[in-house]
Amino acid sequence: MLSVSNPHDIHLKPSPLPGWLQWVFIALFGLGVVASGVMSLMEHWRRATFLLGAAMIWLAVVRRTCDSDRVGVFAVRSRRFDMAFSTALGAALVWLSASVDALGS
Repeated sequence: MLSVSNPHDIHLKPSPLPGWLQWVFIALFGLGVVASGVMSLMEHWRRATFLLGAAMIWLAVVRRTCDSDRVGVFAVRSRRFDMAFSTALGAALVWLSASVDALGS
C-alpha cells in the first residue's frame, strides 16, 4: 500500500481527537470553500472572499488538530509552516474583503 505520510510530520504525536471529529473539521473546511464558490457564482465576491479567508483560517486549526495522514493534500510542509501560511493567506483575504469599498452593494 502506498503511504501518503508527510515526511515533515513523522515526529508528531497522533491527534487526541477521535477520527470522526477530524473528518467533521475537514468537512467544515470543504463546506466553507464550497460556500465561497457559490457566493462567487452569485456575484457576491466580497462575501466569497471573506468566506474563503475564514475557511483558510479554519484550515490552520484543522492542520493543528488533525493527523497529517487524514488531512492529506493540505499537509504540504511542516505543521508549523502550513498553519502560518494558511493563517496569513486567510487573514489577507479577510482584510481584503473588509477593506474594499462596497460601492453601494
